[in-house]
Amino acid sequence: MSTKVPPSTSDAIFSLYGSSVIDAPVDKVWEILLGFNGYNTWNPFVRDQKVTDRAGTPTGHELAEGQYMSMSVNLPPSLSDSVPFYQKSSAFVCCTYLDNENYRVAWCTASTPRWLLHAERWQMLTVDVDGRVKYESVEVFKGILAYLVRFFVGKNLRLAFDAMAQGLKAKAEST
Repeated sequence: MSTKVPPSTSDAIFSLYGSSVIDAPVDKVWEILLGFNGYNTWNPFVRDQKVTDRAGTPTGHELAEGQYMSMSVNLPPSLSDSVPFYQKSSAFVCCTYLDNENYRVAWCTASTPRWLLHAERWQMLTVDVDGRVKYESVEVFKGILAYLVRFFVGKNLRLAFDAMAQGLKAKAEST
């Protein structure tokens, strides 16, 4: 499998980036990152994420390229599930890349035409010379609606990316 890379941010309407350095084995961090059932215990941004079919019905399958996912998110990020309705949102995406050997996963929006809104998110793990894991997440937004996304929720998305990176770090280092 060839190693793909995230899209360029230079032609995006806006982009997001979050990272953390984690003192835990890379396989453990990868397992937590892809363990969607446990997100509600540590992830203040994505509170629920399920692999689904094209219609959005949960399948119970493990993630693979070409499969869809439904996500419930809190904006601003919060570990509480008792946030007001206007602080909850959802996304429907398709997995475009999964490389378990190189610890990379990517998905893009699947519910809107690309010219209207196209968001592509990558999450990657690398190991430094000291054995620590660097988690990186980048998402690029394109299309007409990307301007509205940036205006209305851009600040909270930036907070959410940082909160998810710190949540993953805390979870991996505590278990």
